[in-house]
Amino acid sequence: MRWQRAVFAMFCCGWGGNQFTPLLMLYRQAGGYSTVEVDLFLGTYVVGLVPGLLVAGALSDRHGRKPLMLAGTALSIVSSVLLMAGQTWALYGGRLLTGVAVGIAMAVGTSWVKELSQPPYDVAADSGAGARRAAMGLTLGFGLGAGVAGVLAQWGPHPMVTPYAVHAVLALAALALLPGAPETRTAPAAGSLWSLLKVPAVAHRRFLRVVLPMAPWVFGSAGIAYAVTPQLVGDRLGNWGLAYATLLTVCTLGTGALVQPLAKRLDSVSTARAIVVAMVLMSAGVGLSAVVADLGSPLLGLLDGVLLGAAYGIAVVSGLLEIQRIAALNDDVDLAGLTGVYYAAAYLGFLLPTVLAAVASLAPYVVLLAVVAAVTLACTAVVLASSRRHLPA
Repeated sequence: MRWQRAVFAMFCCGWGGNQFTPLLMLYRQAGGYSTVEVDLFLGTYVVGLVPGLLVAGALSDRHGRKPLMLAGTALSIVSSVLLMAGQTWALYGGRLLTGVAVGIAMAVGTSWVKELSQPPYDVAADSGAGARRAAMGLTLGFGLGAGVAGVLAQWGPHPMVTPYAVHAVLALAALALLPGAPETRTAPAAGSLWSLLKVPAVAHRRFLRVVLPMAPWVFGSAGIAYAVTPQLVGDRLGNWGLAYATLLTVCTLGTGALVQPLAKRLDSVSTARAIVVAMVLMSAGVGLSAVVADLGSPLLGLLDGVLLGAAYGIAVVSGLLEIQRIAALNDDVDLAGLTGVYYAAAYLGFLLPTVLAAVASLAPYVVLLAVVAAVTLACTAVVLASSRRHLPA
């Protein structure tokens, strides 16, 4: 159990990151928070996540992967304890620390699992095993965390406490197992912390013209699926709103997990085929979201969640495979940093529900989502134009 311990810690951090999502409707209805206030809780998560992504990789280059993952897993536990408190300040603080923990898991955990999935730690794994294992661990954590939290909140006792308590116990187990995983950074990276924060590979044209135009839609699509859609069909759900939001989240992320092996098959070293497929699915999914906004159909919303989940699953893995090829040009020196930048750009898309809620007074959701679909198509065109260009040699 080498890479498995690291993946389990990533799984628990992902669980903590997404357990709040299906409870959005609960906080709106029982907690008395407005839609904008609840979406701000999501935004606070991103505020903690982005610096966690950008700084944690450099710190792990200097101090090792294991100490940073230990810290991230511990922060995930603390965040659930704060969320259990239920006060407004604790909700903001808990979501902020949740973001930091997930940022560490993504930037450091992904790099650590990649290193543990190659010789001398794993001699049987193929070249894409690290990306698939890391992405699968996070996706399953996101999906199961949301599913279990939603079920407990709908039918369990103390709906604003019990889901977080379950996560805290699970993350404590991961924290206890983590010291048994081997450290892959045996020598500290040279240079100051400021120099380590610089990621020269970000300037690679393949990253700028293929990966970056796709990145915000990785979690932008997921955010539309399980943060926006329940609002669009809420009037037809009655008392089943929380259960529907939970089912929608599980369907979206469950599909994302199931299609990830397909992403490896679609991936090509000579073209951005997998990313193009993901973007086409993304554009279709956002367009279908506009139809859901117009018709208010819960069933169509679930189908749209499956479509957006497929786009998410292919996009997150194909993006990781692209950046790992780019980082390999410099012997993986930039791997943790470039992974952090990639996920930071990806999570900017998670602010999309907050932006849409803020401007919903200016235009109906059907119009706003149609505009978003047009922007997604434009990004698809940018990726397609550079699909076979600037290949890492």
